[in-house]
Amino acid sequence: MEYLVLARKWRPQIFEDVVGQDHVVRTLKNAIKYNRIAHAFIFSGPRGVGKTSVARILSKAINCKEGPGEIPCNVCSNCREITEGVSLDVREIDGASNRGIDEIRELRENIKFSPITSRYKIYIIDEVHMLTKEAFNALLKTLEEPPPHVIFMFATTEIYKVPATILSRCQHFDFKRVSIRQIAENLGKIAASDGITISDKGLLWIAQSGEGSIRDAQSVFDQVISYGGTDIKDDDIEELLGLKDRRFLFDISDAILERDAGRCLKVIDEGYYSGVDMKQFFQILLHHFRNLLLIKITDGGSFLEDLPGDEIDRLKGQAAKATRETHQRLLDILMTEEENVKRSLDPRLTLECMAVKMAYLEPIVPLDEIISKIEHLEKRLLSGLTPERRSTPPNHILPEPVHKTYESGPEGSIDGDPNLWDNYRIFIKKKDPILHSKIRSGTFLSFDSKCLRVGFPEGYIFFDDITENSRLARLTELSKEYFNDEVSITIEVLPRNSVNDDAVSPNGIPQAKGTNDVKNEALNHPLVQKVMDVFEGAELCEVITRDKDR
Repeated sequence: MEYLVLARKWRPQIFEDVVGQDHVVRTLKNAIKYNRIAHAFIFSGPRGVGKTSVARILSKAINCKEGPGEIPCNVCSNCREITEGVSLDVREIDGASNRGIDEIRELRENIKFSPITSRYKIYIIDEVHMLTKEAFNALLKTLEEPPPHVIFMFATTEIYKVPATILSRCQHFDFKRVSIRQIAENLGKIAASDGITISDKGLLWIAQSGEGSIRDAQSVFDQVISYGGTDIKDDDIEELLGLKDRRFLFDISDAILERDAGRCLKVIDEGYYSGVDMKQFFQILLHHFRNLLLIKITDGGSFLEDLPGDEIDRLKGQAAKATRETHQRLLDILMTEEENVKRSLDPRLTLECMAVKMAYLEPIVPLDEIISKIEHLEKRLLSGLTPERRSTPPNHILPEPVHKTYESGPEGSIDGDPNLWDNYRIFIKKKDPILHSKIRSGTFLSFDSKCLRVGFPEGYIFFDDITENSRLARLTELSKEYFNDEVSITIEVLPRNSVNDDAVSPNGIPQAKGTNDVKNEALNHPLVQKVMDVFEGAELCEVITRDKDR
């Protein structure tokens, strides 16, 4: 008896046998049940996911002598002929070899004749996107208004190549990739039926090799059975599929995460002389670090349920060795180098350089963690200072404020409180860090008759930003909340000679004259502006000038 490969032997014969396409199966069964069968269907999706098989099952269901029904009998002459591919009323046409206008003209002539033994004459055109533009145009009128006894079923892996005029005349069903877990379950049923012993891990490995195609996975399973017999060991599958590369995969990723560049080079060297394909190994490494990032993001790897349990455990252990930001940066490096590896004449060298770069990458600390540490340090420093030392820098005298008068103050303050401006800025910082960074360099002029006057030096970089209507409205809103009263804000420009440049730096060291000019120059620097854009709430606290001779 002629041997049938698994993909043909286990081809679905009824809708219930179709794996992973429940949305398609349910719609077609209901169409049959309620007698709403369209005159044209188009099935699109990756290879080996059941497009042509569903077309055959649908053909049997509506042409079955016991039907039409949702489940074809697979016993009557019509069902058996369709299954065997010899039915005169159900023609399967290869779009790649029958793509011209002449073939379509012949088809248009043949559809005029009624079916011989079936209810419908059905044309299944596989890889329909291969038809020429002229052939599609010749098919348009017939496809829109075919005879009542004709049904078209098209299948394609490249739906974007099918003209919109064809799509608009068909019911479109989009087939999905089959999950690794569903493919493994299907292979398990085949193994149990054929008396083949294989581990669950082995089934998952074979399913992964199918890359979402159940037919491809069944073909690989055929090879594995030929190699390992009916009692298949995990080592057999590793040997046939080249999975021994995975040992090097975990070794090199461990070395990268432990920042051991020397061990990275050693692993690559061992893999190279063991026969590992460097380009293929790079792709495996890329997906490995993608999995590590997924585990870090999902806090457990809920997207990796299709992987063997012990492999997920190892991935979780590696993911814990670095922060999410570090994992993301490592994956960015791999993705950036992907094209270089593909085109490289020496992929081993490219892989070595990339691994060293990844190993020497400094660990990236999350921004919120940095801010938390700074705030904690600030609290510790303040807790060790007396109130006098907190308000007055040591070893020198604060400059006299300009025009300070007070009539009223916020809740809890006292008239004439010299810390009003500082307290006000602290409040603004808590509510709106970005706004605070723009006003912190201002000079408090006065608070009188419910009007807060603030001055900024001539040429201040953020002056236009502060006086912009929306920004000024926000400042007025926060002032009302702080002072618990309606308060107007007046922004003034201070002449250069009225600005005291002998102010003190935050660390208590007197600054040289002209500091505001230097600070404005620093704020205008593109690099400084980039930093302040990237880090929300960033501030330029102090400018330290370097001696030209040093």
